[in-house]
Amino acid sequence: MVLLERLRHPNVLQLYGYCYQDSEDIPDTLTTITELGAPVEMIQLLQTSWEDRFRICLSLGRLLHHLAHSPLGSVTLLDFRPRQFVLVDGELKVTDLDDARVEETPCASSADCILEFPARNFSLPCSAQGWCEGMNEKRNLYNAYRFFFTYLLPHSAPPALRPLLDSIVNATGELSWGVDETLARLERVLHLFRSGQYLQNSSAGSRAEYQRLPDSAIPQEDYRCWPSYHHGSCLLSVFNLAEAVDICESHAQCQAFVVTNQTTWTGRQLVFFKTGWSHVVPDPNKTTYVRALG
Repeated sequence: MVLLERLRHPNVLQLYGYCYQDSEDIPDTLTTITELGAPVEMIQLLQTSWEDRFRICLSLGRLLHHLAHSPLGSVTLLDFRPRQFVLVDGELKVTDLDDARVEETPCASSADCILEFPARNFSLPCSAQGWCEGMNEKRNLYNAYRFFFTYLLPHSAPPALRPLLDSIVNATGELSWGVDETLARLERVLHLFRSGQYLQNSSAGSRAEYQRLPDSAIPQEDYRCWPSYHHGSCLLSVFNLAEAVDICESHAQCQAFVVTNQTTWTGRQLVFFKTGWSHVVPDPNKTTYVRALG
């Protein structure tokens, strides 16, 4: 409870209050009231869109930066498994701080500064003050790599962003970067994705013309694609109309798409991709684009 209070941050579960109760029925009981989050289910996360998976990794990068520079000093999470985290409106938040440690590991030489993991170990320097340099930060970072980054970051990402994402995964896996550099690279990916700059290498023009049908939608004629925001249809986010056309052109079954007024956390529009347009219905919140004949 004290750590939740002292380590307040958007990616630390918010503590609303607490209540101490001491009675014959319930002796010496302390109850905390926190915001409600959903458990992190890795199998389900692997089936979500890359955009949502990247948001989780970005949340984690921001959390690790906060823990490395917290008012208490560098804080490490000794238990870093996904069950220690929850999702609140798509943001990853740490909820269990029982195994958090503030003190760096004391040492007499670098032989005392071995960071051990099941797959490999790392040797860190021993400072003149007798502390293992950056051990708390490095432990958090490698755990982020082995529990989250390696599974969630690269897969089904936009092709232009994959080299940047691969470099983040590789650098955290080798602990060649600290949390500051890792977060800077994650923020760079967010900027490129949100601004549409990653589309510079996309196809210059479409192979077909599309007719615009304002205030209309196609209720059926769906097909499945992966990853999709909807399991029964192909619902993807796009930066602009040109990207929607490129996606439709890249799907053999796509003959039309419907632009909604819904946006994702990065401000991108959600678009349904369709196999045809035999049944178009009025809808003031959507715009349909159909492949022109000929």
